Amino acid sequence: MTYEHEEIVEQQADITGLLLHHVYAPLVEDQHVRGVLPGPPATDAVRIVLGDKDEYAPDQLTAYEIPLRTGDELRTPHDVAALLRTVHTGTHIYPRDRVSTVMGMTLFTVDPATVEPAAFTNDDWTLTLLRRLAQPSTEEYPQPRLCGFLFLAPDRLRLYLDTEETLPGMTAADVRPGSALTALLAALPSLLDEQRLTTTDTDDPHCSRIVDLTNW
Repeated sequence: MTYEHEEIVEQQADITGLLLHHVYAPLVEDQHVRGVLPGPPATDAVRIVLGDKDEYAPDQLTAYEIPLRTGDELRTPHDVAALLRTVHTGTHIYPRDRVSTVMGMTLFTVDPATVEPAAFTNDDWTLTLLRRLAQPSTEEYPQPRLCGFLFLAPDRLRLYLDTEETLPGMTAADVRPGSALTALLAALPSLLDEQRLTTTDTDDPHCSRIVDLTNW
């Protein structure tokens, strides 16, 4: 396997991991992910199958082929989700050579140059943050254990965290999910010890203290 092909395979696997959530939760309107297919090797693409929840009939499903290469970079799983949300809503006219069938499903080949990706939602950021905490994929920095969470407002999330480096009892960290997730995750273990940001006078019975990181 060449390095270039391995890159594509890794990206297909990452996309599959992200879109698993949308087997149960709609990706757009009432449409669920009914399949993620690795594109044939010559395409350097991924194919996403959308349809109604619990739908199995191929003629009721729609597949979208999205190329993964963009110049010298690869599209991220979030890029793919954003493109899918756009192409599956509204009216989109495809040239004849971009419409075909595969395994009984209609297949549209997406040209990202003609598509404006949908905006990344607050729930997208939140899901990314929670997954990174619940299933850390790197040992680059120590991770506190995610033991729970609560939506407090559209842009405010409470994380219930436990780590050996903090005082006994559960620590709640109030955060604003956003684009600086990598920086927040790297700094989180040390931020949980910031006394100036911490209050122990809380009416939340699920934690011993709350660290306010909403302005971090």
